[in-house]
Amino acid sequence: MTIRKLPTKLLQLFLGFFLIALGVIFMRYSNLGLNPWGTFHDGVSKITGLRFGTVTQLTGFTIICISMLLKISPGIGTLLNMYFCGFFINLIDDINIIPHPETLLLKVIYLVLGIWILAVGIYTYISVGLGAGPRDGLMVGLVKITKYNVSVIRTVIELSALLVGFLLGGTVGIGTVISAFSIGYAIQVIFKLRKYDSKKVSHLSIVQFFTMKYK
Repeated sequence: MTIRKLPTKLLQLFLGFFLIALGVIFMRYSNLGLNPWGTFHDGVSKITGLRFGTVTQLTGFTIICISMLLKISPGIGTLLNMYFCGFFINLIDDINIIPHPETLLLKVIYLVLGIWILAVGIYTYISVGLGAGPRDGLMVGLVKITKYNVSVIRTVIELSALLVGFLLGGTVGIGTVISAFSIGYAIQVIFKLRKYDSKKVSHLSIVQFFTMKYK
């Protein structure tokens, strides 16, 4: 990490956050069922009356606390992810730049597009090395602890979020099931295409980020 590369790294970080939010929006607007975490956020939103993006932020904070108990150190990217993914979701909703699909074909396209945009967004920011987001940090940490691949760990996490979200009254549809089993696969494909091995890559913790010597 050098001081010259830092602005580019931060730009890549925020691009990843925006792509994640965009992927979530496409899946939501497909109206075929929210993705598993979306189901969870929707359930909490219905119970508490909080906005979808706000629940995303609060969930991120909670997962960071759980990850720290598992000795998964958050990075500056983890904290920024916690806030800005939810912020971008609310922003895209507010400015209404994405039209809602009216035909079944368009809804399916939105769902598939959303899954792959989300996967690209996760790779875009996680490859910066400034800390994985709350959910992805938990994923990467469990991959290292259990030695299972990303696809397996992500699917288990997604199904767990789906179950809790369903019990809380979150929206569930055929798209929910599809995304539960395909998001982990999509992430794995992107990682392989970019030759990114989450088992070998280490991220800068917050302490390391602010104490390291930049050249």
